[in-house]
Amino acid sequence: MPLRLSQRWQPRQLIAASSLILLVACAEKPTAADALPLAQAQPAAASTQPAPAVDVSTEIQQPAQTFAQWQDSFRQQALQAGINAGVFDRAFQDVTPDMDVIKADRSQPEFTRPVWEYLDGALSPVRVRKGKALLAENAELLGRIEQRYGVDRQVLVSVWGMESNFGSFQGNKSVIRSLATLAYEGRRPAFAHDQLLAALEILQNGDIQPEAMRGSWAGAMGQTQFIPTTYKTHAVDFDGDGRRDIWNSTADALASTAHYLESSGWKRGQPWGFEVQTPAGFDYWLADGTQRKTISEWLQLGLKLPAGTRLPDGSNQLSAALLLPAGARGPAFLVLDNFRAILKYNNSSSYALAVSLLGDRFSNWGYIAGAWPKDDLPLSRSERMELQSLLNANGHEAGNADGIIGANTRKAIRTAQHALGWPADGYPTHKLLESLRQP
Repeated sequence: MPLRLSQRWQPRQLIAASSLILLVACAEKPTAADALPLAQAQPAAASTQPAPAVDVSTEIQQPAQTFAQWQDSFRQQALQAGINAGVFDRAFQDVTPDMDVIKADRSQPEFTRPVWEYLDGALSPVRVRKGKALLAENAELLGRIEQRYGVDRQVLVSVWGMESNFGSFQGNKSVIRSLATLAYEGRRPAFAHDQLLAALEILQNGDIQPEAMRGSWAGAMGQTQFIPTTYKTHAVDFDGDGRRDIWNSTADALASTAHYLESSGWKRGQPWGFEVQTPAGFDYWLADGTQRKTISEWLQLGLKLPAGTRLPDGSNQLSAALLLPAGARGPAFLVLDNFRAILKYNNSSSYALAVSLLGDRFSNWGYIAGAWPKDDLPLSRSERMELQSLLNANGHEAGNADGIIGANTRKAIRTAQHALGWPADGYPTHKLLESLRQP
C-alpha cells in the first residue's frame, strides 16, 4: 500500500547536510548492529547468498613507534587535557592493539547489497513487530521525550532498532581499546585521538566504568550508538539517576537520540518525506540532492503522488529534494528537513530511508508503490573504480578512481548519460560501464 501521508501527520498525544548521498547501501558510521549476523538481527530476512568478498587492500604494517611509546605520549596529552592519571591508568590497564579493529578499519567490501535488499532486512517483519511492542511498552516514556524534544516516537524507536536491534546488540568491543588501536595506527588517527579523549572524559565523569564501556569496533556506543564526542554534546540523563547511561537506560538512550535529532534540525509535526512518481521526459538533473524546491514546485514539474496519498493542508510550501535511491528506473521520494536530520545521524540515504520507512511501518503504512530495478545490481567496488577511470578518460572529470560515488562522480555520470541521450540521473549502472568500455 502507498504512503498515507495525511495519517502520518496526525497530531500525537503527548550541522545541515549539503547533499544526499544517494548510492550508499550500508551505513557510513559503523555500528554494533553491522557486526550482528543477519539471521540473528532479522530472522525473516536472512540471505541465502554467500557473504560478499572482503578486500583488505592495505597491508598492515607496524608503525615506527611501539604501542607503549604511543601510549606514553598520549598519556601526557590526556593529562594536559584534564584527565586524571588514575582514570587514565585504569582505563588503559592491559590494553593492547586489537588486530580485528585494524582489519575492520582497512577492509573495503568488494560488493554492496542493493538498496532493496538492505531495506528488506531493515524492514523485516520481526523488527516491525518488536518495534510495535516496544512502542506500546514505552508509551509513557516516549510521550515525555516527544513533548520535551518534539521528535516523533516512531522515528526514535526506528533508530533504536536500526542501531542495536533495540539495545540487544550494542557491540562487545572495549571502546578504549578500539579507539586506542585506531589512534595508534588507523587511517584517521586525529579523529580517533579526539574520540579517545572524549571517552576518557566520560569515564572521568562516572557515567560508566571502563569494563562496561563496550561498543562497535569503531567506538560507537550504547543502545543508539553514539560516538564519544556526540555523547559529550548530546547525551542526557533523562531518568534522573545522575548518570547519562546510554548503555543500560532506555530513557537516557532514546532521549539522547531525540536531543541529537532536535539539534540537527528536526521539525516538530512534519514528515520525513513521501514517495512520488516521475513523468515521462522528466529532467533528472534535478535529482542531485542539492536542488531543493517547494513541494508545490515539484508537483508543477509533473511529479505525482501514488494513489491514496494526500498532502495535509499547508504543506505545499515545505522545501524538499528529490531522492532516487536506485536511479531513474526505481522509486522516487521527495525528502524534507527531517530526512536531512536523520542523515546527520548517519550520512547514508539508504539508512535514512530505512529509518523513515520503518517508523512508518510501526503505524502500518510506509509501503513503497514503485518497483525496484532488480535486474540491475549495483556495481562492485572494482567496477566503480573502472567506471571512474573511464569517465576521466572521456573527459568527464570524475575525480580519483577510489570506488566512492561522490558528488564529482555523480556529476560526471550525468554528463556521460546526457551525451548518450539517457536519463541523467547520476546513477552508476552496468549499462553505462559497458558503453564506456567500447572503443
